[in-house]
Amino acid sequence: MKQVSQEARYRQMMEEPVYTLIPRLAVPTIVSMLVTAIYNMADTYFVSQLGTSPSAAVGVVFSLMTGIQAVAFMIGMGCGNEIARLLGQKDVEEAERYVATGFFTELLVGTLLAVLGITFAGQLVYRLGSTPTIAPYAASYTRYALLGVPFFMCSLGMNNMLRFQGNSFYSMLGIATGGVLNIFLDPLFIYVFHMGIAGAAIATVISQMISFFILVWQCNCMPACLSIRLRRFSPSIERYRNMLRFGLPSLARQGIASISVIVVNFAAQPYGDAAIAAIAIVSRVAMFMNSAIIGFGQGFQPVCGFNYGAGNYKRVEQAYNFSLRVCFSALLLMGALVFFNAERVMMLFRKDPEVLAVGTLALQLQSLSIPLAAQITMANMFSQTTGYNVRATVVALLRQGICLIPILLILPRLLGVRGIQAAQPLSDVFAAVIAFFITRSILREMRNKTAEQEKAESNSGKTLAQAKEV
Repeated sequence: MKQVSQEARYRQMMEEPVYTLIPRLAVPTIVSMLVTAIYNMADTYFVSQLGTSPSAAVGVVFSLMTGIQAVAFMIGMGCGNEIARLLGQKDVEEAERYVATGFFTELLVGTLLAVLGITFAGQLVYRLGSTPTIAPYAASYTRYALLGVPFFMCSLGMNNMLRFQGNSFYSMLGIATGGVLNIFLDPLFIYVFHMGIAGAAIATVISQMISFFILVWQCNCMPACLSIRLRRFSPSIERYRNMLRFGLPSLARQGIASISVIVVNFAAQPYGDAAIAAIAIVSRVAMFMNSAIIGFGQGFQPVCGFNYGAGNYKRVEQAYNFSLRVCFSALLLMGALVFFNAERVMMLFRKDPEVLAVGTLALQLQSLSIPLAAQITMANMFSQTTGYNVRATVVALLRQGICLIPILLILPRLLGVRGIQAAQPLSDVFAAVIAFFITRSILREMRNKTAEQEKAESNSGKTLAQAKEV
């Protein structure tokens, strides 16, 4: 049954028109990304009702969770890329080894990070940019949130590995169910059980556990999915090298995002808890806008991986161009809507005049540059999935690292809080330009490979014709 399903999946990836295949694969991933973004915003919303300092605390801890997410994505994306390429080559057995190795590696690493983080939570929050008034809330949230890290990391790993198999619907069910549950559990634990910010963390942990068990069940029971089996756990230098090679861009992208949040928190400290809270809210809203585009890009990745593994470079380019146009158009529309409703959006979270003053302009500037994230995001996914890992890592580091961090270190000193508000939009401009030229260089190389293939096929055809004549 599984072999039939895998063969059918292969034909679908190789033959179905990209303008129907990618949206169909993307819809589940878009839903899961939006739900994830919504439940992250729900944490921000419900906690923000407790006060400015608790609201800022969630923003501070967000950098830690982003860093952990970076490690999980590195393993999951590294395995997923290799799985898609192996399935494109019809090597199902080796693909199953990568599934098992990725899952159990996530579990072991997640447990280690949870133990270390809980042990040093009190000191850690100051390293993340907490002020003395924010630190007690941040430490409380951290200690509970880290309990879910093993489940969180395994869920992200399974989510990515399912997507690269072309099973994005199953990944959506697991992630989205947990996300929706979190939205309902947040007010229950925060207000009904009177647990405050700790309640938000506990609600998130329970949601992550539910997602974990749903995803494990689907991986092992659905015919189209590669199973997770302990006997398939095959750690080796070669497999971990491939995970790192294909997953490094994801680690770079997510890891630098974590570092940039810490830098933003420190840059905003002189302007008080209100500035930290405002920027945290703007970041969550921007993440929500970008999440749909990431979801669409994740629908593109298995198509890209399968076809690149099979040497069908023309189809890879066709899929990339289609995805880029769709993503840019969608972000342009969302950016326009947010720009004209920036203050209303901020007021959903906090009505504090200081928070509104900083956040409204920052959100407007971010909405102007957000369409450029389409070029950056698609360039990263395209270069990563096709194995151009050095260039993929550079692209991954651009938006929130190479371009953003120097701007954050310089601009606030010149413009004060205006420098913080303008930092991310300005970074988007520089990052998009660089990403464009990197993508163009990869496309040029792929066209050369296509030309070589066509030449070889032509020569082979001539040789065959001559042989027949003889």
